[in-house]
Amino acid sequence: MGEVDVARTLLCACSIRRCLEMLGFHRRVSIASATVLFMLVSTGSCAASALLKRQHTGFLPGGRGGVLVARTLRTISSSSTHKRNLMSMSSQAPTKKEAAAAPAKMAGGVGSTYNMEDIVNVCKRRGFVFQSSEIYNGFNGFYDYGPLGVELKNNIKQRWWRDMVHSRDDVVGLDSSIISSPRVWEASGHVSGFVDPMVDCKVSKLRYRADQLFYAKVELNDDEGVIGYISLLDCGDLQGEATKLAEKLKRKAGKQGTIKLPLDIKDMTKATEAELVLIPSPATGEAGSLTPPRSFNLMFQTSVGALSDGSSTAYLRPETAQGIFTNFKNVQSTARVKVPFGIAQIGKAFRNEITPRNFIFRSREFEQMEIEYFIPPEEEVWEGFYEGWIETAWGWLTSIGMREDLMDKEVHPKDDLAHYARACTDIVFMFPFGQVELQGVAARGDYDLTQHQTSSGKSMEYFDEAGKRKYLPHVIEPSIGVDRLFLALICSAYAEDEVEGEKRVVMKFHPSMAPIKVGIFPLVKNKPEIMAKARGIHDLLKKRYNVFWDVSGAIGRRYRRMDEAGTPFCITVDFDTLEDNTVTVRERDSTKQTRMNVEELLGFLDREING
Repeated sequence: MGEVDVARTLLCACSIRRCLEMLGFHRRVSIASATVLFMLVSTGSCAASALLKRQHTGFLPGGRGGVLVARTLRTISSSSTHKRNLMSMSSQAPTKKEAAAAPAKMAGGVGSTYNMEDIVNVCKRRGFVFQSSEIYNGFNGFYDYGPLGVELKNNIKQRWWRDMVHSRDDVVGLDSSIISSPRVWEASGHVSGFVDPMVDCKVSKLRYRADQLFYAKVELNDDEGVIGYISLLDCGDLQGEATKLAEKLKRKAGKQGTIKLPLDIKDMTKATEAELVLIPSPATGEAGSLTPPRSFNLMFQTSVGALSDGSSTAYLRPETAQGIFTNFKNVQSTARVKVPFGIAQIGKAFRNEITPRNFIFRSREFEQMEIEYFIPPEEEVWEGFYEGWIETAWGWLTSIGMREDLMDKEVHPKDDLAHYARACTDIVFMFPFGQVELQGVAARGDYDLTQHQTSSGKSMEYFDEAGKRKYLPHVIEPSIGVDRLFLALICSAYAEDEVEGEKRVVMKFHPSMAPIKVGIFPLVKNKPEIMAKARGIHDLLKKRYNVFWDVSGAIGRRYRRMDEAGTPFCITVDFDTLEDNTVTVRERDSTKQTRMNVEELLGFLDREING
């Protein structure tokens, strides 16, 4: 390092020390410590990357030193040209499917763009979603829903229940327990087969899905042999990223010539024992530090009762469907329903994901909305019900404000189906991180009822009175995650535009989905008559809707706050209201303002919100 480099390093170290003071660290930090931090970040070293990743996944030690290093790395990284967004720092790389066709920016409205960082920021800023245990540096894979988030989530679930259960004569509801007999999961195949392949980095202690971690052998065209191996996480352009890493490896080895392309890229499940000792860890760059792939069961295990031994082992459910299947006979007989009919359920499920990622899209605790629709077993009937539920699911998603231009259908090929499935179609959505599954509609056959009948020794057969016969019904399963739909609605609603020369962020939720339906604004707060009139309107509307009272700041500023919360209508009570009993109703998307009599408000809002 030359004199100029030393001077530049010391100057940057001083800047880092100033950053620490801005972050609230008043204890003196030595120039030597700050210099080490600068060198870690400026060189883009694996150590810096690993520290930053581990802090955001909630596994960095909670001591002052660990937090100090992590905060500093995060602050410096946020100002660099390689700035990662909050979502990607709290997760691993997306899968191939998630990364496919992923744009760097995504249209959020006419003339506006957004990325995942924008989505995460507005969720945190406006109280939609918080990182769980945030004051303890977070807990990876778990999230809390704030005041606006819980309202939006409840709106989704209530609308789905209204449309899928209350509005239909052939669907009834159920709420089964989160923990059930372990025999349920043995019969369903989850105990033995609900696994992902996993590898560990023995140095950094990070874990990776083996089928999402890739490696390649790097060779030169002039037959000089193998230079070495590279490893990388799944991304949108595997070949391109791998080629960059190969060129870097060639320069480091001091080799000349051209690399054999394309590289033969394989995932870690294909690595031989001989290759394992040569493949570097993506966290440290150290060869031989990755363990062989092994199966990892995704179910959370717990103990029931006072003793913690093999007899007390139980599991948090990884899906809600099995509770429906085990209660099939109970529901059918007590609800007096006849095939074809469905059982619907909304409930929590838990999966111990190896690498939670993409904000709330893939987390360890999530909520599902599922229907198991039971149909006759004849070969000629299932396809009609299957296609019907695909169209029903698509129509419902668009009716709640999902952007249809970001949606598509993906039919699973025959060789990609579960062994018991006849067909499966995913409704996919273009998130900022790629096009991925939002809702699945599967024709599951009679596999689940057969498994539970065999395992329990109890008959799950349905008696068809019209045909005077018994049979095991087949099943069509429309299933969607509440959290994924929540994120898709946020992405569909997010937009940026200009109002009177000022940039605004606006969440264009369908009025029925909006967390707050109406904002109530008295024009001034020092006039008792205006305050009393506005409070009367507020009290009238809150009996029917979630409304928000705001008296602070200029009217324009209040509008902007409501726009970012997604509130479709704002009502301003002014001096004219005292004269003619009219108020100004301002619409969110167009910003159009209309003068309306107070007596017309309930009818107007009912039409606009409920349709």
